[in-house]
Amino acid sequence: MLDKRQRYLQIALNSDLREAESIISQIPIDKRIIIEAGTPLIKEFGREAIRMIRKWWSKRISSFVLEGEKRFAPYIVADLKCMDRGVREVRIARKAGARAATVLGTAPIETIDAFIEECENYQMDSMIDMMNVEFPLSVLRKLKKLPKVVVLHRGVDEEDFNPEKELPFYEIQRIKSNYDIMISVAGGDKFREVEEAVFNDADIVVVWRSFYKSTAQTAELARKFLKEIR
Repeated sequence: MLDKRQRYLQIALNSDLREAESIISQIPIDKRIIIEAGTPLIKEFGREAIRMIRKWWSKRISSFVLEGEKRFAPYIVADLKCMDRGVREVRIARKAGARAATVLGTAPIETIDAFIEECENYQMDSMIDMMNVEFPLSVLRKLKKLPKVVVLHRGVDEEDFNPEKELPFYEIQRIKSNYDIMISVAGGDKFREVEEAVFNDADIVVVWRSFYKSTAQTAELARKFLKEIR
């Protein structure tokens, strides 16, 4: 489970399984790293994507003895973007080895409630993705229980086709002033945007563009991003 006292770097893997394995083989061994099985990866490879990512990350963690630290369990997020059948989708993600999963803030409240409850039943962290939700607080106020994480998300198409669209950093304190909840910011891969997310008190920063393909700079990029979230 996530620790509210810690900040995290979430690396979203969205390309294919070969690239995912290569990237995982290079990134630093750090308990602050969350690995995400991205939506495109899950749609193409199903729950096998979640299972294999967990297998590779777990193997890499277990192959190293960290000085002065205990080994830690791999933390995998299944970016399901669930819109319906919340209970069923949580069970699929859990069976594949995920420790957290996402539901859309635009889903019916009944679906979000069921999703959160089932995550609790399986000791998973529930995450609500607020992409295209104008007032995230209006969704949170309708819920029976709060999720573990609220994801403030500028979509890829929004960023690509509407460069003026800014990340909703202003929502972080608006939400935190009402609820004791973790906030994740997704949709900004530039170091400046990561810095701004941390400055505004985000708990998790999600990056993906720098980790879409494995390169000689993959390990160093991960280290640089980790420095930004301290």
